[in-house]
Amino acid sequence: MERGATHDVIVLGAGAAGLMCAALAGQRGARVLVIDHAEAPGKKILISGGGRCNFTNLGATHDRYLSQNRHFARSALSRYTPADFLALVEKHGIAWHEKTLGQLFCDGSARQIVAMLLAECEAGGVQLALACPVREVAHGDGLFRVAHGERVAVARALVIATGGPAIPQMGATSFAYDLARQFGQKVVQPRPALVPLTLGPEEALFRELSGVAAPVEVRTSHPELGKAKFAEAALFTHRGLSGPAILQISSYWQRGQAVAVNFTPGRAEDWLTAAKRAHPRAQPRRILGEALPDRLVQALCERLDLSGEMGAITDKVLLTAARRMADWPFHPTGTEGFAKAEVTAGGIATDGLSSKTMAFKGVPGLYAIGEAVDVTGWLGGYNFQWAWASAHAAAVDIAALNL
Repeated sequence: MERGATHDVIVLGAGAAGLMCAALAGQRGARVLVIDHAEAPGKKILISGGGRCNFTNLGATHDRYLSQNRHFARSALSRYTPADFLALVEKHGIAWHEKTLGQLFCDGSARQIVAMLLAECEAGGVQLALACPVREVAHGDGLFRVAHGERVAVARALVIATGGPAIPQMGATSFAYDLARQFGQKVVQPRPALVPLTLGPEEALFRELSGVAAPVEVRTSHPELGKAKFAEAALFTHRGLSGPAILQISSYWQRGQAVAVNFTPGRAEDWLTAAKRAHPRAQPRRILGEALPDRLVQALCERLDLSGEMGAITDKVLLTAARRMADWPFHPTGTEGFAKAEVTAGGIATDGLSSKTMAFKGVPGLYAIGEAVDVTGWLGGYNFQWAWASAHAAAVDIAALNL
């Protein structure tokens, strides 16, 4: 340990990434201190997955993450995989199950994941300093000095794991970005991600459907991130649109752009004309009701002016209606903001970080991991896997510094 240092490494943030990095570095021989302004560790873990923590996703490959550098996450994710974290979960006897689309959850409670991480930290001799806001971070003579509470901690390595501003009511802040800028690093404009979208008065008819959910396919296009498409459930709310499909697409949505919703995914363009021939005396609502919830059917029939028996409606009208339902444009006025966002997109720019070690290129001993970095995963355990993988990458490098 460097002369004058009180620890080998200081980790700022007792969330998923910070606790994981601390545990791994501690078990590799480093003397670790974790500092957090919160009074308890892992607060966001506890509310994740409806309280059961969607702790990883079996499909967590780099192409399911957003970043200005689309390949940045590849290295860390390839060296610490969902199988690696699952092995840790099973080592601690935590029962789990797979839901749809590769999502893994605890059978019991998210508290089990927090307890597991704390047990791993204890095994590594990690010290926790909770309810200790950081007053100042200074760097000189190869050492980082962190003033927290009434104390000053000194270490050769410092890890920024304080996340982003999503869910500020739980204490989330932009501290990571301020600290990165202090050390000359760029920050990609943070924005809410995995967040409900709001609609304006012109689409108020759909607000009457608050609480109605339906399986849909949603699409949009981002000038930098490219085209995106997701097939999951959408939920109408009193403010606009939510549900898994909408949360997914929100990460790609940019103000001023439309989100196209396909209410009838998997159906051919001529499905209504075919239904007309098979059931000429049926009402359109009955036909649409085979694919969609009743209240949504009623709203669509009113918008599309579908009434009377199917046999009395022209093929042209039916084809037009089918095309509109397969490509219904919504024009969001915005999002519900960081207060309702599950994560933050953007963050500490990756061009100043090593993709192998998560270290700052110009500041020896300084690292950034987890949500603080400009890497944002899809909904469904991807962001936890990034937390574990980026923490592992940093911890391995810290242990190799011959502290």
